Amino acid sequence: MAAAAGSGAAAALWSEVNRCGQNGDFARALKSVNKILQISKDDVTALQCKVVCLIQNGNFKEALSVINTHTKVLTNDVIAFEKAYCEYRLNRIENALKTIQSASQQTDKLKELYGQVLYRLERYDDCLAAYRDLIRNSQDEYEEERKTNLSAVVAAQSTWEKVMPEDLGLREATYELCYNSACALIGQGKLNEAMKKLQRAEELCRQSLSEDSDVTEEDIEAELAIIHGQMAYIMQLQGRTEDALQLYNQIIKLKPTDVGLLAVIANNIITINKDQNVFDSKKKVKLTNAEGVEHKLSKKQLQAIEFNKALLAMYTNQADQCRKLSASLQSQSPEHLLPVLIQAAQLCREKQHAKAVGLLQDFADQHPANAAEIKLTMAQLKIAQGSVTKACMILRSIEELQHKPGMVSALVTMYSHEEDIDSAIEVFTQAIQWYQQFQPKSPVHLSLIREAANFKLKHGRKKEAISDLEELWKQNPKDVHTLAQLISAYSLVDPEKAKVLSKHLPSSDTLSLKVDVDALENSHGATYIRKKAGKLAGDNQQKEQGQGDVKKKKKKKKGKLPKNYDPKVTPDPERWLPMRERSYYRGRKKGKKKDQVGKGTQGSTTAGSSELYFCWSNLAVTDQMEMLPFGSAGTLTGLLGQCPVGLPRRWVPMKQILLCGARAAAAVRHTWLPLTAEGRQ
Repeated sequence: MAAAAGSGAAAALWSEVNRCGQNGDFARALKSVNKILQISKDDVTALQCKVVCLIQNGNFKEALSVINTHTKVLTNDVIAFEKAYCEYRLNRIENALKTIQSASQQTDKLKELYGQVLYRLERYDDCLAAYRDLIRNSQDEYEEERKTNLSAVVAAQSTWEKVMPEDLGLREATYELCYNSACALIGQGKLNEAMKKLQRAEELCRQSLSEDSDVTEEDIEAELAIIHGQMAYIMQLQGRTEDALQLYNQIIKLKPTDVGLLAVIANNIITINKDQNVFDSKKKVKLTNAEGVEHKLSKKQLQAIEFNKALLAMYTNQADQCRKLSASLQSQSPEHLLPVLIQAAQLCREKQHAKAVGLLQDFADQHPANAAEIKLTMAQLKIAQGSVTKACMILRSIEELQHKPGMVSALVTMYSHEEDIDSAIEVFTQAIQWYQQFQPKSPVHLSLIREAANFKLKHGRKKEAISDLEELWKQNPKDVHTLAQLISAYSLVDPEKAKVLSKHLPSSDTLSLKVDVDALENSHGATYIRKKAGKLAGDNQQKEQGQGDVKKKKKKKKGKLPKNYDPKVTPDPERWLPMRERSYYRGRKKGKKKDQVGKGTQGSTTAGSSELYFCWSNLAVTDQMEMLPFGSAGTLTGLLGQCPVGLPRRWVPMKQILLCGARAAAAVRHTWLPLTAEGRQ
């Protein structure tokens, strides 16, 4: 009788569980399941239902605890999906991947979750293959979501891996697909086309949400925040910083619940502020430290935000904080340039230039692949200290850049400043030899020969310029200017050769000057001369008329000699030239600048002349889902991507390096993977 009563009670409880599950009342269903487990504690079906109810109620830790407690009953083959899903929602992505791969049978829902996990791990090639397989072999109501996720992966590849996106043939009928297409265009640098796509996505979003009578205008604006954020990002890329800042602030006023979106917008505002308005930047930094941000953003995005924090600490004179952040970044990415550059900049602000150069030299020795950019920065520091010759030595040690026109121009200018003409000519010679060997007669090759010849002629090295001029004249025998230069050079070395070459000059009869004499005489300069000449002519006539007048003799005054005149010392032959045009002029020695009190924001100080310049990293925005900034839309778990941080440009003050990314589809923001036949959570 007791057994029959127990079985009857269990049947009633199972009916209650089924009814509550169909109604979506999982809290009540969980109570019934617990009663069943009191009757039979190892009932596999009851344990599975308990796990599902806990997941539907958002109790992922408790659900995973139940699975781990009953490993003998709930084996990996029985509960693989639920276990992997709990690990995924708890941001244990690597564990979720191992659980999926260890399952004996790969069901459709495991494949769905596998694609989500691969996206979070930024394994875009594998993720793309997984979604292609799912779309090819699945026929259900989730096809649109899978296509959205597929487009999100392609957009992430375009922005992060700089892969040319392939045409998937997807109809951009939803605002998520249209948004993802815009992200892919941003990755290609097609900003105007991307802006049009975002405007189209905004229209589709408004149309889609306005059809639901329960959706308010505030809800629509909240959903559009991701699109508006991406628009502001494009404006910032285009240099329209005022418009971008206004749009960013409008989004912040909406108080979106997505901490990832707020973190990206705050970061972008900081990049606009740069080293100005630091108090506003300090407030915005707090948004990037919100709980859960590390799970919303990718590694590269988090790295970019940390870079900006270190830069902000440097510009607000928080030296210890700057060193701490940059050291942490360097330990995470030992091969990355920016952390060591920030450390060097901080040392320069503390007037420890020698230590900064030593730090950069050590990094260059340890990472030869990045040595070129580090040495450029070292040369910048040497120039700031006035050690131009040492800077030239550093630049010439960069073998891969020695032949570049920009490097040749910089070295020649610096050597000319130091009056080391021989070294400047040697730089020209080495560059010309490189092009003669690898790119003969190329435009750059001929341009270098031309500049070398002009440089030698300018500094009186006509004999050395002859070979360059002859090479240029051979390439273009009709170049009269080069021929004239060649004749001028030979006239001092070999007059006979100059006479022979002069025969190639065109005769004066063949030259048609077409000079308008009247216009020339009526020109401003000529008119002034004519008036002066006329006045002189009139004076002469008066003198002729008054020849009988006695000419008055003017007394010659002795010229005043300058003070401290020493007749034994030879006068300076260049004393009549302005000081700036004299050969020995070295410019004024600038004294130490006084602190500029009252300029800039309160509490800020002016940077020294040796300060390095860096790039702020600007992020694109993301959706309310799992991954990140302004990215392409993907469904189910809301996969997002973002653009990698580019290398900073030395020599240019604070040029932005911006990020963009892939956004997850918002259409099913609260619907995840199918767990039971009753529906999805």
